[in-house]
Parts: sequence; C-alpha cells; structure tokens
Amino acid sequence: QVQLVESGGGLVQAGGSLRLSCAASGRTFIRPVMGWFRQAPGKEREFVAATTWSGSSTRYADSVKGRFTISRDNAKNTVYLQMNSLKAEDTAVYYCAVDSTRFLVIGVTTTSYNYWGQGTQVTVSS
Repeated sequence: QVQLVESGGGLVQAGGSLRLSCAASGRTFIRPVMGWFRQAPGKEREFVAATTWSGSSTRYADSVKGRFTISRDNAKNTVYLQMNSLKAEDTAVYYCAVDSTRFLVIGVTTTSYNYWGQGTQVTVSS
C-alpha cells in the first residue's frame, strides 16, 4: 500500500515562507513524476508544481512561478515545495501527488496522478 505523508504546513504572515515535504513509502516507484496540488475552500483542486524523477524537468502554475520551488530527494523518496513571498490567495490545503505511469511527461490535471497524500493546511494571513 502506498502512503504519501505531507508535512510543513501552518500559519504564516503574507510575505513569509514555508517548506512542505512529502515522503512516499510502501512501494518502490520507478522514476515517478511527483507534484503538488492545492485546494482552497469552495474551489477545485489545482496544479501547483511538479518534477520528473531526475529533477531536470519541472513545471509550475503561473500563479506561483518565481515564488515556489519544487525539489526532490530520491534517496529519501521525498519531494519538497519551498514557498516564498506567500500571499493570502495561497491559502489552501496542499496535496502531494505521484504519477507512477509516466516518467517524462508532467501532467497538470488531477487525473494525471494516481496516488495522493492526505493534504496539509497552509494559511497565509494578510
């Protein structure tokens, strides 16, 4: 059974930073794409960022480009999301996701990913 466990969420003031982590366990993936989505109250879950296994290819939502950075430590089966210059509109539950079916293509829809974490709350106060 696959487990994705997110951590690092919390309450931060606008302009501040947070670093999210997502550790995968329970199964050995072969070079999966790993990414982050978020869902604000009353809104659909949206793509934030993702990276291929090697880290050579990354993709970001326009709303977070230049502020968020995704990285991964494959030895630890962990993906990170460094979030800087946070805004009130970044407030959401952030979900880690794994696409174990494609290695080089980064999807931006929820249907592209077949494993999900339970989510971690990020609240940015203005």
